[in-house]
Amino acid sequence: MTTLTNATGGERKWWGVMPVLPAPVMGGMAKQMEQVGFEGVFSLQIYGAPFVPMAAVAAMTDTLKVSTGIAVAGTRSPVETAYCAIECDTISQGRFVLGLGTSLHSALEGIYGEPHRKLLTHLREVVKIVRYVNANSHKDMEPLHGEYYDLEWTEKMMTAPPVRENIPIWIAALKDKLTSMSLEIADGLMVHALWTVDYTVQKNDFIHSELARFGRKRTDVEINAWPWVAINDDKQQAIDDSRATVAGYAGYKEYEDFFDSIGFGDLARDCQLAAGEHGDVSGVIEKVSDEMVQAFVKCGPVDEVLEELEPFWGVVDSLCPMTPYRNLTMEQLTKYNEGLFAMVAEAKRREK
Repeated sequence: MTTLTNATGGERKWWGVMPVLPAPVMGGMAKQMEQVGFEGVFSLQIYGAPFVPMAAVAAMTDTLKVSTGIAVAGTRSPVETAYCAIECDTISQGRFVLGLGTSLHSALEGIYGEPHRKLLTHLREVVKIVRYVNANSHKDMEPLHGEYYDLEWTEKMMTAPPVRENIPIWIAALKDKLTSMSLEIADGLMVHALWTVDYTVQKNDFIHSELARFGRKRTDVEINAWPWVAINDDKQQAIDDSRATVAGYAGYKEYEDFFDSIGFGDLARDCQLAAGEHGDVSGVIEKVSDEMVQAFVKCGPVDEVLEELEPFWGVVDSLCPMTPYRNLTMEQLTKYNEGLFAMVAEAKRREK
């Protein structure tokens, strides 16, 4: 019997996304994920910081890793980010992974009221500060001066030693520059949900060449992909239910060049909405073709979806499948989440 492995010859690891729900519901979901065999769980930053739900999950589980997927680097001080990570790692007893990303200028400036920054330069500085605080918060600390932050540690009290002085940092990336920077400085690369399976396979050579350029081995960086899946025996219904989610992402002007690069630029431009209207995609749903939906969302029964996800494993170490979410009822969301759990359970059964 052939053992199914990931891109580095190791065990295939499955992650999930945890919505913010009443604690008993989150606890039940998290315990079910442990039983199924999930490696870990992410909390998204839609608007609020994602550390609180992960602390709650950590307190109700024993083995499940917890991570921010992602914490937006530009919405809080990197010192606060570092201490949030240290505290989550304390609560989870060493099961925390800090997932960071840049978000978009339109969100950082238009929603959070943050100043305009060079996003990659800022993220690099944030990672440096977080790592420094993680390793030295319980020691004497030297001033840090960068392009965006001058930290003198005035009146800072020495804190207790962290559980780990090197909490893993994963960075989420869509385009080449941030992907490259992630491969240079991070412990993990979370590839964007817009990375289709074909696009991910195409980027494998780029990943290896960039790692070589930075003097790193493939095993130095965990690569984690976030494919959308819609498990439904009625494949056309799954496609229809996924259309709004794809339309929402296609509507962002800042993603236009990426959609051009994968052959959906014209359809993406058709989906672009006026600034401030991204919350309602009902007016552009019909512009998203079945072909475009199926490029980004793997739709259909469990066996078919697992087969379509298979090429990912030649590139990545772990997968975090997500369900479509826009314009769906709670009943539909629950059904697709149950299908996702069933898919992971079947995948784990096959891997034994």
